[in-house]
Amino acid sequence: MTRPKHTPCIDRAHLAEQTDGDADLAAELLGLFAGQCDRLLPVIADTAGERAVRADAAHTLRGSAAGVGANEIRGLCEAIETKLRTGSEPGTADLREAVARALADIADAA
Repeated sequence: MTRPKHTPCIDRAHLAEQTDGDADLAAELLGLFAGQCDRLLPVIADTAGERAVRADAAHTLRGSAAGVGANEIRGLCEAIETKLRTGSEPGTADLREAVARALADIADAA
């Protein structure tokens, strides 16, 4: 999946709406989201791990992504969760790339 470099990975308008325009709260939420990405992505991508655990991790990250406006990550996590819950083995390369872009977007905004 190719994105133009100028397209932000985080919907800042959505995030501002969620935080009522509080920039400090937005920064805190983005930091928490980045930490969840770092913690949950390895669980989701671990093909030796239990599918239910991986699906739960994808579900958690999906919810966090929705909260901060990381819509691409939300959609990818939703697809991965569905595949895991139905017994399929999803690829995670697109999710890894989307997370890397989102984390770079967060770092650039800091």
